Amino acid sequence: MNLCDRNDIQALLSRHGFRFSKSMGQNFLIEDWVPRDIADACGADEQTGVLEIGPGIGPLTRELARRSGKVVSVELDRRLYPVLAETMADFDNFTLIPGDVMELDLPALVAEHFPDLRPILCANLPYNITTPVLTKCVESRCFASLTVLIQKEVAQRICAAPGTADYGAFTLLMQYYTAPQLLFTVPNTCFLPAPKVTSAVIHCPVRKAPPVEVASEAALWRTVRAGFALRRKTLVNSLQTGYQLPKERLAEIVTACGLDPSIRGERLSLDDYARLTNALAAEK
Repeated sequence: MNLCDRNDIQALLSRHGFRFSKSMGQNFLIEDWVPRDIADACGADEQTGVLEIGPGIGPLTRELARRSGKVVSVELDRRLYPVLAETMADFDNFTLIPGDVMELDLPALVAEHFPDLRPILCANLPYNITTPVLTKCVESRCFASLTVLIQKEVAQRICAAPGTADYGAFTLLMQYYTAPQLLFTVPNTCFLPAPKVTSAVIHCPVRKAPPVEVASEAALWRTVRAGFALRRKTLVNSLQTGYQLPKERLAEIVTACGLDPSIRGERLSLDDYARLTNALAAEK
């Protein structure tokens, strides 16, 4: 059975009485080069344990199982469990975990299923959960890398440079924890049903150590959130949303960090935010 062949897919889904759910963001791949290239890009081998989120009917799951020591797939849609039982029947290194990934303890899952394997994440993520899932995964600090097929605009946001329209707080979060690389785009014609947007594959090796030193990560994200709170306002005005300091004092702190008080928060690099965070943390 070819899980990327339109006729085979429709026959499989018909046997199991499955209908697509828009609310779950279900779009199944119909070009076999896509799951193959994603699996190659993630670098899975026999020493790797792969967590997959949203396996669908299993085209990427199969490619990962052929390469890795073990694949654990988390699927929320119960209607797909019998489908995956059929499509993954030949792989004894595959485990299905029913449920919502946002409710799982990822470090505990990795410790249980991949005790002697290098854990990575590789998935064709539903568009509607991309940001919270990636945030949860990087903050869990239990993966060596993340390789995901996501909406192209989100991939561009993750890889964006300071001062660009795509640059934002989520950019800094991902670039703090990982070194993201946008690998290739995937046209909407590669999916059934076809989404209205183009997708992209992004590979994010997780950093062994943070790229900047800060008083605390909580303080860094507080500063970043404040810096982007008022995108059309100056950094000093924006910082007032997160810090109860006089505007004049905030201007002095910004200047002491080597920044123009009239600069906007979206022009600051991660290094700039780290310096600013440390200076603000020194205030009593």
